[in-house]
Amino acid sequence: MSANRQYQLLRAGARAPEFRLERLDGGEVSLEEVAAGGTALLVFFKISCPVCQMTLPFLDRIYQSGGLRIYGISQDDARDTRQFIREFGVTFPMLLDREEADYPASNAYGISSVPTIFLLQHDGTLARVFEGWQKAEIEKLATVAGVEAFRPDDRVPAWKAG
Repeated sequence: MSANRQYQLLRAGARAPEFRLERLDGGEVSLEEVAAGGTALLVFFKISCPVCQMTLPFLDRIYQSGGLRIYGISQDDARDTRQFIREFGVTFPMLLDREEADYPASNAYGISSVPTIFLLQHDGTLARVFEGWQKAEIEKLATVAGVEAFRPDDRVPAWKAG
């Protein structure tokens, strides 16, 4: 993201800005196409972020249930993003928000730290927005999907900054 500009993080209730991003597995997808499929989670991340490395596998548990569509929005290149998903076992679709294009989606959404997570409603409004790791928020997302996010042997903090 451009160092000489400040962006304001969108809040719940705001209309999600349109984007068209490259899919890691080929082609492109727009916000309009994502929203048309119903409620979805947009997860902005960087592969080098330790909090992202902790968060995305738990989100993948939710995704695997089939109860919530999730799109990762990587601020890294395709090669590094592929390595990340292999290493951390993430299976949900990945979109690329490229540095060469000045991170158009990240800037439009006001991202200043990662992970930043948006729960998108079918009408294009944002129902929930949070930054970093928030165990309670992950549990709420799991409830939306109708699954348990955590297993009894999972040891996770209640909060961790991104």
